[in-house]
Amino acid sequence: MSDPPVSDLSGAGAPRADPSRFHSVRGGRSGAAPDGPAPAVPGARTGFGVPLFAHPLVAPAEWAELARPGAPVDWAAFDVSSGPGSRADALCAEALTRVRENAVPLLGRLDAVYGTRPYGELVADASRYRDWYQVDGFYVDRAPTLRAEVAQCRRATATLRALLPEGGRVVLAPGAHPYPGYAEFADQLVVFAGPWTRYRWSEVPAWTAEYPPGRFAHLVHGLPATHLDAALRVARWQGAGTVYMTDRTDRDGADPWAGLPGYWNEAVRRVREEPPPSM
Repeated sequence: MSDPPVSDLSGAGAPRADPSRFHSVRGGRSGAAPDGPAPAVPGARTGFGVPLFAHPLVAPAEWAELARPGAPVDWAAFDVSSGPGSRADALCAEALTRVRENAVPLLGRLDAVYGTRPYGELVADASRYRDWYQVDGFYVDRAPTLRAEVAQCRRATATLRALLPEGGRVVLAPGAHPYPGYAEFADQLVVFAGPWTRYRWSEVPAWTAEYPPGRFAHLVHGLPATHLDAALRVARWQGAGTVYMTDRTDRDGADPWAGLPGYWNEAVRRVREEPPPSM
């Protein structure tokens, strides 16, 4: 999953904050990010969205870790071979079964190529995920962001949701803030997917304050363990209910989402120790 292109309509091109301060326009707030514990968002609970796109043969330890009970995981997205592959993969199915026993919703990754993927191809891949892996939802990577593509994306999302069991979810992952209309039909939007160097000074558009934190997810790579608390504060301050932070990077073409971070257990502990949400 590459970093998303900047789009004027998506909100991803918002001005960067002054390096000496952190600004957020969520809820009309602007100013320095709080030090210490992140501010509580009413009714919010932070959970992990895990984009584990490495095959179980390549990352067996990471898949085994996801199968361990106790981590606050909202969902785990997976990719067999740039999609569901050409045939059912027994090793992947076995790993998914173990994770499913841990009550983790499993999302099959679909590549929308920023809205240019043919509708029929997208639905065909989704059907294979359903038939071969009994997925709980779909992670639509590189989803579109522009206003002109809202109607087409709404139609595709409705079709994908119809393939799922009751309660299934469709996560649109443009990796940037799209036109606000997308928030009306997506179960969740991944509105940031990129490096910590950009995330630490990022901003969110004012319209996000109209939705609960559960509608938004932030994925951050290249995050040192020493900045984990700061990244969690940014996520809470910007109103993201689902997060993923990793020390993996995209240097030399590496996929930062190919495995869990080295500090996974510490990240789980930090989120578990968050104060309960105020109502």
